[in-house]
Amino acid sequence: MVRQIVRDTMFLMRKSQPATKADLPIAKDLADTLMAYQEDCVGLAANMIGQSKSIIAISLGGIPVVMMNPRLCAHSQEQYETEEGCLSLTGVRSVKRYRWIEVSYQDMRLRPCKATYHDYVAEIIQHEIDHCNGILI
Repeated sequence: MVRQIVRDTMFLMRKSQPATKADLPIAKDLADTLMAYQEDCVGLAANMIGQSKSIIAISLGGIPVVMMNPRLCAHSQEQYETEEGCLSLTGVRSVKRYRWIEVSYQDMRLRPCKATYHDYVAEIIQHEIDHCNGILI
């Protein structure tokens, strides 16, 4: 089900709780909402749809990839400065991001996964993990 986007910064600044099997419907709604907004965004975190759970969804080639309880395991030493927008916020802001990251997470079947991402995809994931940690750009 497609959900409305939350713009309440006080809610968005709360640290999300770990996701469990009971939160799989939230993960599905997050993927549905991402696809509904795919012309305007490339990633969402569960708090952006009103659920304070550690779940993110990113669009990879137009396909939603859901990560439950994502965590950075490793990252490049090199950072770069870029500008990012956010569906929950107005405008763009400057941020620093790692060039590559390694992320551990659970997939929609709750299987543990680990993967390395580079450049723009790494940037998207870092933005959404920040949301899970209550960090706004």
